[in-house]
Amino acid sequence: MRCVSERFDFTGDELAPAYRAAVDAIEAGDLVVLPTDTVYGIAADAFKADAVQRLLDAKGRGRDMPPPVLISVVESLDALATDVPDDGRTLCQEFWPGPLTVICHAQTSLMWDLGETKGTVALRVPDHENTRELLSRTGPLAVSSANKSGRPAALDVYDAEEQLEDTVAVYLDGGTATGGQPSTIVDITGDTPHVVRLGALSLEQLRAIVPGVTSYLDDEKPDEESEAKADEPEAKPDEAEEKPTEEPVAASNEQDDEKPPSSAKDDEKPSEPDDVRPAD
Repeated sequence: MRCVSERFDFTGDELAPAYRAAVDAIEAGDLVVLPTDTVYGIAADAFKADAVQRLLDAKGRGRDMPPPVLISVVESLDALATDVPDDGRTLCQEFWPGPLTVICHAQTSLMWDLGETKGTVALRVPDHENTRELLSRTGPLAVSSANKSGRPAALDVYDAEEQLEDTVAVYLDGGTATGGQPSTIVDITGDTPHVVRLGALSLEQLRAIVPGVTSYLDDEKPDEESEAKADEPEAKPDEAEEKPTEEPVAASNEQDDEKPPSSAKDDEKPSEPDDVRPAD
């Protein structure tokens, strides 16, 4: 769907025209580009399936890459997610607003269609005051990084316009995104939070709050036995025991900021900021 795009200043004190235009566009099922604390995002009403599909079409993405959802306050977590473990809740309370995206079990009563989510939803509260105010007026927004799939995420509104053109109705100009790195994604659908993508938050920062956080990086560390064998002299051919080897399974390297894995423990490699991830 092509729109007559408008750009609005999203800085300073005179924000009423920007809020009004963005809210009207979201209510009409159109797309809005907005700044976050990481990169610029492209947003749609999370509860309008046709609007979410327009978002995916604008980016050139399929339903197998559902967008995350931005919310305005941490208190909205339980309205959209269920069975949130204590450690996962602690991370949200510590790092929201901020560059943390959490994958949760979605409330089954929600009337939305974000794509092939397999019963999960990725949530984040951005550390951007004006965007959080907009979210308080629109409700939850499906938001992905403002870029064509496979290209770097926009760090200013002009780059977003160049990539997305008239697929977006309203562009909110908040200046250059100060974060640059995408959000860190943590899967909290299990008992132990598991990092599936590292971004603006480091593993050390997460473990300072919840020491038990695990990561795909843990799986890449050689065990003590392997390290010991590496120091042993190589066996002669007739002494070596033939054993089958296992090929490592390559993980997806999606370079979209706010792209969440579709289910727990999927995509266990971090993406490089092309944008990270959130989108945000």
